[in-house]
Amino acid sequence: QVQLVESGGGLVQAGGSLRLSCAASGRTSGITAMGWFRQAPGKEREFVAAIVWSGGSTYYLGSVKGRFTISRDYAKNTVYLQMNSLKPEDTAVYYCAAAGPRATVYFAGGQYDYWGQGTQVTVSS
Repeated sequence: QVQLVESGGGLVQAGGSLRLSCAASGRTSGITAMGWFRQAPGKEREFVAAIVWSGGSTYYLGSVKGRFTISRDYAKNTVYLQMNSLKPEDTAVYYCAAAGPRATVYFAGGQYDYWGQGTQVTVSS
């Protein structure tokens, strides 16, 4: 089992920045990728960003590319999402997820085995 704990959400004005963190614990040796997803009220959950644990390849939702950066810290088993130039449409609950060896694509939530509890990000206009 892997446990994921997110932190760093909050309220920010449009144009501002936030950094989300997700710390993994437990059987972390099986993690092959970690990702961030978000869900806004009344909308389906959507992929935001992912990083391959070994090698560091990254993937982004088109609307956040150039504004958001995903990174990882091996030593701390932690993944980060730096969010700059935030827009009101970025408002959502952000979830961290971890994928194991069976994952083949990283933008699909079904490929992830473990999920955090979510952290609220609210961007005011």
